[in-house]
Amino acid sequence: MLIKTCRDGFHHPVSSEITARDVYQGRRDLVKLMAGGLAGAAMASWASRAALAQSATPRPGKLAPLPGVRSSLTGAVTMERLTDYKDVSSYNNFYEFGTDKSDPAQNAHTLKTSPWTVEIEGLIKKPAKYTLEDLLKLSAQEERIYRLRCVEGWSMVIPWVGYSLSELIKKVEPLGNAKYVEFVTLADPKTMPFVGSRVLAWPYVEGLRLDEAMHPLTLLTFGMYGEVLPNQSGAPVRLVVPWKYGFKSGKSLVKIRFTDKQPATAWNKAAANEYGFFSNVNPNVDHPRWSQATERRIGEDGLFAKKRKTLMFNGYEAQVGQLYAGMDLKKFF
Repeated sequence: MLIKTCRDGFHHPVSSEITARDVYQGRRDLVKLMAGGLAGAAMASWASRAALAQSATPRPGKLAPLPGVRSSLTGAVTMERLTDYKDVSSYNNFYEFGTDKSDPAQNAHTLKTSPWTVEIEGLIKKPAKYTLEDLLKLSAQEERIYRLRCVEGWSMVIPWVGYSLSELIKKVEPLGNAKYVEFVTLADPKTMPFVGSRVLAWPYVEGLRLDEAMHPLTLLTFGMYGEVLPNQSGAPVRLVVPWKYGFKSGKSLVKIRFTDKQPATAWNKAAANEYGFFSNVNPNVDHPRWSQATERRIGEDGLFAKKRKTLMFNGYEAQVGQLYAGMDLKKFF
């Protein structure tokens, strides 16, 4: 296990903050699966197993396990206590299934995640259409504990499963004039009951600068807590960008486009004065309707929980701060 030191921008926890051992007990089974040569067979049956992930309020151990996950944590690790799975899977922003935080868990069972393809296009040498199985085989998956921050002042600590998006980007070979990456999510009114509502322009679109997308912390994500993503969390494949606000991490991706122009993202189009393109976690830039200087952790006594100080770049300043050197972070928020 790689534990970042204070020098790297991370702090060792007190004993009460250490992740419970039983959270990761399932990894031993995954290691046994790999040792027995069954990972390939398990991958082939992904579609049938993914159907198990569609219950409204899933719990760990009830969904399909992810095959071939590395047994040790790599990348940036925080030893903060994990948010309970039941809270992560029942408090969601997924407007295609409703605007209330509890709506996606109630409504997302209608999402069909198999078959699934993601089209890669734009300013690249090797445009292609990948099946979910193709994406899964592209690189070894690993489990990384990342914080996810919501603009309303809430945060979660989640063990995501996936691999650095840079692995896919390298494979498609961006052209020299590619500066941005646009992420387009599914917008199917037949399976997503709130697509068509006026709250946002559909499909939901997000975007990153190419260097942000290439950063090793940016994760192409297929699961969490050692299992496939439940529908309400962005199944079957989503983005996780841990130093930005959660809405930058597009769910249920169907297209990734490389461009020389900054993409018009969903929330930036809806309210440009409130949601900038970069959307980096910055405690010094308030949302027009609330302060972002403090936060509460989901599942910790609700409105009566003791607030935490919001960390610059969500605590990943040592890793990503150089991406924004010289920028006015109040202007480019």
